[in-house]
Amino acid sequence: MTSFIPLVSAGEVAFWVCGPIAILLAVGMVLMRKPVHSAICIAGVMLALAVMYAAQDAPFLFVIQIIVYTGAILMLFLFVVMLVGVDTSDSVVETLKGHRVASFLAVIGLAVLLVMAVGQVFEGEPAGLAAANEEFGGNLEGLAALLFSRYVFAFEATAALLITAAVGAMVLAHGERLKAKKSQVVQAQERMEAYAAEGKHPGVLPNSGVYARFNAIHAPALLPDGSVAEASVSETLTARGAIVAVDQLRTPADRAFKAIERVHSDAEGESE
Repeated sequence: MTSFIPLVSAGEVAFWVCGPIAILLAVGMVLMRKPVHSAICIAGVMLALAVMYAAQDAPFLFVIQIIVYTGAILMLFLFVVMLVGVDTSDSVVETLKGHRVASFLAVIGLAVLLVMAVGQVFEGEPAGLAAANEEFGGNLEGLAALLFSRYVFAFEATAALLITAAVGAMVLAHGERLKAKKSQVVQAQERMEAYAAEGKHPGVLPNSGVYARFNAIHAPALLPDGSVAEASVSETLTARGAIVAVDQLRTPADRAFKAIERVHSDAEGESE
């Protein structure tokens, strides 16, 4: 008795690989707490669907899934989330009575509807598909003819709606300016007033490592008189104690000033 090895097509392999991945990402999209992570999971689901479309010899749906859904609509969702912002501390208290129960029933109804729609695909051929393909010369040509002729206004209205949604998100995310923007002249005047009243240095303070023995971010800068510029080191590093010993930095400057004083004293002794 001859045994036959069942042959597996590439479409079946793609379904076995991408199907579980799409399901896991869909569950992750619901369970993720951060909206950006949920959007990434949605992108994974769309890419998995695109691969399955390509495995089923549907190049048009494959390209549309990548360009339109993953590349355009999903990016629009991300832009809206980033512009409007979602606070993780939002209250989860139900503001509408029966909201959760109604949402649960709606999800169950949608699931039943999808199962029935998918189940009808495996029973017989779709009504009118062969006639539509003969009329337009193919499935791809028929979709293009309907999209850009009969439903062209609906297509353009959808595009305008998406653009309007993006503009609305930008308007909602735009914060009102609470005070006038300060010009450079006003900032210079404020710095000079602070210097006259509090003695605060009006210029830019030296960076870390300036006039020091080595150029490092944790080495405080030395002023021309040999003193340490405490403001030149980050407060975070100061709090952590990652500061070079000040005496080690002062040594070259002290030596130089002592040499200058010695020269001055010698010159005064010779003049006397």
